[in-house]
Amino acid sequence: MKLGLKKKLALEAFRLYRHNEVKSHPLTYFFWECTLRCNLHCLHCGSDCVKDAIPDMPREDFMAVLDKLAPHIDPNNFTVVITGGEPLMRADLEECGQEIKKRGYAWGMVTNGLAMTPERYTKLLNAGLKTLTISLDGLEENHNHFRGNPHSFDRAIRAINMAAHTEDLTFDVMTCVNRKNLSELPRILDLLVNLGVKRWRVSNVFPKGRAKDNPLFQLTNEEFRQVFEFIREAKAMNVINVNYDCEGFLGDYEKVVRNSPFFCWAGVNISSVLCDGSISACPSLRGDYIQGNIYKDDIWDVWQNRYQVMRDRNWAKTGECKTCKYWRYCEGSSLHLRDEKTKELAYCHVARLEAAGA
Repeated sequence: MKLGLKKKLALEAFRLYRHNEVKSHPLTYFFWECTLRCNLHCLHCGSDCVKDAIPDMPREDFMAVLDKLAPHIDPNNFTVVITGGEPLMRADLEECGQEIKKRGYAWGMVTNGLAMTPERYTKLLNAGLKTLTISLDGLEENHNHFRGNPHSFDRAIRAINMAAHTEDLTFDVMTCVNRKNLSELPRILDLLVNLGVKRWRVSNVFPKGRAKDNPLFQLTNEEFRQVFEFIREAKAMNVINVNYDCEGFLGDYEKVVRNSPFFCWAGVNISSVLCDGSISACPSLRGDYIQGNIYKDDIWDVWQNRYQVMRDRNWAKTGECKTCKYWRYCEGSSLHLRDEKTKELAYCHVARLEAAGA
C-alpha cells in the first residue's frame, strides 16, 4: 500500500491539527454510561453489560458532574451522549434528558431500538433529544440472531423510521460487519435509503467481550478488505452518507471510506463517566485506562492533568509499530484495540489490508 503525494500532504496537515488538539484537549464530547442493564443479549457485545451487575447511577450524581464541568466548557460546543447497557432500560431517562437540557447542553443516546415505542420517542424528543444512533446489524434473520431476540429487527426498523423522519435530529445507523452479514451490505444500504436514512456508519466488531473468541466476527483479511471496497462503492453512488467508523488508520483508504482521517479522540476531546463512577474516555476503555472516579476525584482536575496514556502515545511505539512507516499518522491505532493491561495491539488495519493485497 503506497500513499500518493496528495494524500500525504493531507495527512501531514491533519497530523498538525491532531497535535494541536492534543495540546489544548478541549472537552467537547461526554459519554454517560447510565446503566449496565440491557434488554438484549447480543453475540457481539463488547461492553461489560451484565444484567443487574451494579445499580444504575443516580441521575443526581451525574448532574453534579455536569455542574462541576460547567465553568470550564462551552455549552455550544459540548454534547452529552447517554449509553449503556441500553439507556431505554431507565424509567427516568426522560428526566435525565430534561436535566441535561436545562443546563444548556445538547444530548443524545445510543440504542438498540427495542424499547423505542412511538410514545417513548415523543417524550425523549420533548426532553431535548438532539442526536441518536440506532444499531442495525443485518437483515431480519441475521440481525435477530446476533441480537438474540425475534422482535429486534422489527423494533429497530420502527425506531429508524421514526428518527429518519424527524427534523433537527442528528441521526445515524450503525452496522457492525461480521461474516454472515457482509454479503448483505448492499441490501442493507437499499433498505436504509428506502427508509430515508441520510447517515450510515459501518464498523468491524472489535475483539472484546463476547465477540473476542467467536469465529463469526473474525473476518479474513480478504473479507476485511471487502468492507472498505463496499464503502468506497457506496460513497460513489452518492445516495447516503456512509462512512467507516473511527477505528484504525487505513492507509490509502483514508479520505476514501470516511470523511476525516483517522484520529483516536479518546482522552483528547472525549471523556466518559461509567456506571460505577469511573472516569474514562470512550466507554470501551476500561481497566488500566480508567483515570479516576467521580466519587473521589475532581472531574475537571482529572481532565486537565491525567489522560497522558491517551495524549502521549510514544509508549505504543513498540513491536511492529516501532518501525512502521505510517506511525506519524497512526500513532498506535485505536486504544480500544489494545489490551487494557498489556497494551498489545489486537490487529493492525493496514497490515491486514496489505496482506489482502490492497
